[in-house]
Amino acid sequence: MYINSLPMRAGHAALNLINEGRGITTAERVERLNALDIEEAAPAIAALPLQKAVHVLSRPELHNAAAILARIPPEHAAKLLNATANDRVADIFLEMDDDVREHLVGLLDNATRLAIQHLMGYPPRTAGGIMTTEFVSVPDTWTVAQTLDHVRQVERSRETVYAIYVLDSVTHALTHVVTLRRLINGANDASILSVAQLGEPVTARPLMKQEDVARLIRKHNLLALPVVQDDGRMLGIVTVDDVIDTMIADTTEDAQKFGGMEALGKPYMLIGFGGMIRKRAGWLAALFLGEMLTASAMQHFEGELEKAVVLTLFIPLIMSSGGNSGSQATSLIIRALALGELKLSDWWRVLLRELPTGIVLGAILGMVGFARVVLWQTIGLYDYGPHWQLVGLTVFAALIGIVTFGSMAGSMLPFILQKLRLDPASASAPFVATLVDVTGLVIYFSVALAILSGTLL
Repeated sequence: MYINSLPMRAGHAALNLINEGRGITTAERVERLNALDIEEAAPAIAALPLQKAVHVLSRPELHNAAAILARIPPEHAAKLLNATANDRVADIFLEMDDDVREHLVGLLDNATRLAIQHLMGYPPRTAGGIMTTEFVSVPDTWTVAQTLDHVRQVERSRETVYAIYVLDSVTHALTHVVTLRRLINGANDASILSVAQLGEPVTARPLMKQEDVARLIRKHNLLALPVVQDDGRMLGIVTVDDVIDTMIADTTEDAQKFGGMEALGKPYMLIGFGGMIRKRAGWLAALFLGEMLTASAMQHFEGELEKAVVLTLFIPLIMSSGGNSGSQATSLIIRALALGELKLSDWWRVLLRELPTGIVLGAILGMVGFARVVLWQTIGLYDYGPHWQLVGLTVFAALIGIVTFGSMAGSMLPFILQKLRLDPASASAPFVATLVDVTGLVIYFSVALAILSGTLL
């Protein structure tokens, strides 16, 4: 529901707050707005001069931009949106309620409305979903002087002017890219093609994943990547700052999932108490149910525990080692998949790599565990009984098996999730640790039965 008349007193008070101090930057103004309630931020933005308000709205760091615009009179909100970059407007609209969005779209000018509807037609996290349609393009028949004049005329309404895209005058397909540096160094009467970069331009298709877009930009050291159709016609550009913004958001989401919870989707301090409980309770409950299997495993070996209570002393050591090795492997594989260093078809190579790695790591930990038993027994810190050598051997052998299993399970789980078209980041460290805890106990007591049978068991 729109507020048609903003409280002037509240608006002026909030405006004074976000404008306090000399030479305040847009970033500082955004920080101050984020500290305000939506009811205070809306009149403050509405009271700002148009250009300053547009600069604020253009920053992805501004919290609740959609909710703020919904509380500004529609005509003024539409005026702000018309002056804001199309890709940013599309992002804001995706967060709005349907009725508010439809009303505001109807108030936009025709060119902006068509551009926004076009951008919103692409899936999120694709080149088309994060691109902007505000780029500088010229036909290949122009001269350097004509291009410079055009850049001067349109620079205020374009996302960037550091790259000028040269289009075929007949088919309108992208043929060359001209950097601003080469353009200003060219002779005025020279053809625009004389200052164009050699070779075919690096381009992306609209459905390319944003991770692949980021890799192309990094690989070719670009400030912007053109997005083209199959026939070569330009749809827009993805700028490096757009990629950074989306990748930061994705990294935050993955980090939260990897911690064993749902992604918050909002800054920590903006999540209500109920929302925080909903985001965290489900995963905690699932992990708790998983850990109940650990209790079941211990109950299954209750007889062995009664005969050899000494085995219980090493259960925390055994369980944590397997979980840690699994979490290490999961972290490495998830990151490698995210960066494109590994593909789904590489699972067998990872398997063959993690198998000897797990055995060696398990042997290292096993030797440490065996040395601990020997040392404690020798200096008299604890008496492990007459068969203490076998107890140490049990710990040594069990750690090899458990760490190897943890490495294998932790490395394969992200591949399994990706194969099922699920987010590999869901293979969180707590989830892997819970899985390995249960199997680790089974491995530990199975090894103990094999080694200690006829002595302690």
